[in-house]
This record gives sequence, C-alpha cells and structure tokens, in this order.
Amino acid sequence: MAYEELSTVQDTAIIREKNKMLELVVPTLEEMWFRKSLMADEETMAYNHAWGGTILFPRERWQVWYEYWIVNHENRRYYRYLKDDNGFVGEIAYHYDSEYDGYVANVIILSKFRGKGYGAKGLEMLCAAAKENGISVLYDDIAIDNTAIKLFLKQGFYEDYRTEEKIVLKKEL
Repeated sequence: MAYEELSTVQDTAIIREKNKMLELVVPTLEEMWFRKSLMADEETMAYNHAWGGTILFPRERWQVWYEYWIVNHENRRYYRYLKDDNGFVGEIAYHYDSEYDGYVANVIILSKFRGKGYGAKGLEMLCAAAKENGISVLYDDIAIDNTAIKLFLKQGFYEDYRTEEKIVLKKEL
C-alpha cells in the first residue's frame, strides 16, 4: 500500500491512503473506554491466548493506568490510539522492559479492522515515534503461533531468539 505522510509530530502523525486518514491520538482519560473494549474483545485478544487472552480493564483502574502511561511516562512509555475517519481502530505503545534491557513494542488492532493495513502502518508509526524519542532498538515477544510475526518481519524486525512459547523479534531503528 502506498501512504502519503502529511505530517509527523510526536503526538500527531497523519497518513492518507485512498482517502482514509490514520491519526495517532493521545487519549483522554474519558476515552479509556476504547482500551477497555479492545482488551475485552475475544477476537481481538485471541493473539494473547498464550498469556491469558482478554484482559480486564475496569474503570477503577483507568486513573492509575492513565497517570502511569500518559501523564508520568518518564520517556520510558509511549501510548497512542490509532484513529481513522470513523473512529478508533487500535492502539500502539512501547515501554521499557528490564528483561530485554530495552523497549518492547505493542500494536493491537480491533479484530474487525484487521487486514486493512492498520497494523503495518501502526507499527511503522510506532517505530518512527520511538526513533524520534531517541530509542535505537525495539523488541517484541510474540507467541510462537501468532500470525502477527509476519507483520513484524515485513516491517524490518528480525528474530533475535525463540523459546518453545515465543519468538523475540528485534528492530534497529
């Protein structure tokens, strides 16, 4: 797919693909409803079966989570929603993980929007944001049977190592 990048600013990156806009959005606390629904959606979270599947994200946890990931990120965490012309389609994030002594990527696209290029563009935008923020390497650990491995490989990640349960992928930015 051909994308035309219209602007790149840390909090806003907009691309155009066949008249569709994809934007990075810093969510408000009130918009955490989308993360709650994303984490609770069984089809969306099927990729996470090796680690328990769906994840509860009750309203009582929103404030603490928001403070940690959005307000007090300490340049060790990055979190954005992906939004197209019709609304939120997924999330991208990275965070520092001492297990890797590096930053781990996260891309989740709501199941009904998969197969439309959002995952690839979201990962591309995440890598660009990480690089802009001074990060030189991103990792991700993906269940051995997860089809998203292909997505990461196509985006320039390579296999760092594997176990019986997961593949650890790495990309130098």
